[in-house]
Amino acid sequence: MSSDLFPPADTPSPADNSRRSFLKQSGGILGLALAPPLVSQAERLTAYSKVVAGTTEFTLRVNGQARTVRAEPRVTLLDALRERLDLTGTKKGCDHGQCGACTVHIDGQRTLACLSLAVMQQGKEITTIEGLAQGTELHPMQAAFIKHDGFQCGYCTPGQIMSGVACVREGHADTDDQAREWMSGNLCRCGAYPNILAAVREVAGQPSKG
Repeated sequence: MSSDLFPPADTPSPADNSRRSFLKQSGGILGLALAPPLVSQAERLTAYSKVVAGTTEFTLRVNGQARTVRAEPRVTLLDALRERLDLTGTKKGCDHGQCGACTVHIDGQRTLACLSLAVMQQGKEITTIEGLAQGTELHPMQAAFIKHDGFQCGYCTPGQIMSGVACVREGHADTDDQAREWMSGNLCRCGAYPNILAAVREVAGQPSKG
């Protein structure tokens, strides 16, 4: 037989060369991906983590009282209220500003506590669900929620009530449609919306039409 038709076994074929080239290229790309970062970049990341990890002491005025908090600068107002001040009435729902369960008032304006940094609320008046009642006397919105059975599981109720109070105070509860629109940021997974609407509209001074 001609040697041209049957090359020696150790002679690489074109297909072998292609596979070798592919593996070399793949190995090089993988090596780059797994290589350690540049020293300057690592130093920057380390410096950033040190800043974030540090704690600071600051004062928040919550429900008429000055409260001292020690926390990292990145701690949200929601976590500061629940975990540092033991005010667990403000609920953590989605933790992304989409459900309204964490609604509180800051200087009278409704605010999502999960999207607000605690350290940035110094010098402001913070009101949570625990601060609405006057002693044993419920806030009219709290009483209306009980009267109209505006809750089922109750998890969203604190945020609903806080938004309802602000909605009426802002003048955004004059009609059913208006109240629905301005309360739409508060979700109720149980679907108690008609009862919630009835409570808000009663406090606004006009009964809901359903």
